[in-house]
Amino acid sequence: MRASVRRHVVIDAGADDAWAIVGRPEALHTWFPGITGCTVEGDRRTITLGTGLTLDETILTNDPLQRRFQYRITGGFFREHLASIDVIPLAARRCLVTYASDADPAAMAIILGGAMAGALDELRRRLEGGTP
Repeated sequence: MRASVRRHVVIDAGADDAWAIVGRPEALHTWFPGITGCTVEGDRRTITLGTGLTLDETILTNDPLQRRFQYRITGGFFREHLASIDVIPLAARRCLVTYASDADPAAMAIILGGAMAGALDELRRRLEGGTP
């Protein structure tokens, strides 16, 4: 069984500023709590969790015009997983960032929902007053 979850945050920063972070797949560990490192080779990203476990991801979309980043995980905890992050301009210095995940097994979507919310909070903190 599959499940979907979506989280979002409004950030007082320009969409280009948010995309400058979100659109860098090698920098995920700088704003996603619990991820301690990542490497990118072509369309493959390997993330390292704080526990030492690694997950292999396939980057499907990294579109700076639409400001959309999508990736897929197969294996590990997942039978299948698809995530999308979108950065949507609301005003010159304000944007909406959405993070959606579709996962099988369904329980992983619930776990990811909390992690995604934490990542969006950290992204907002970095853009609104921390270090981008």
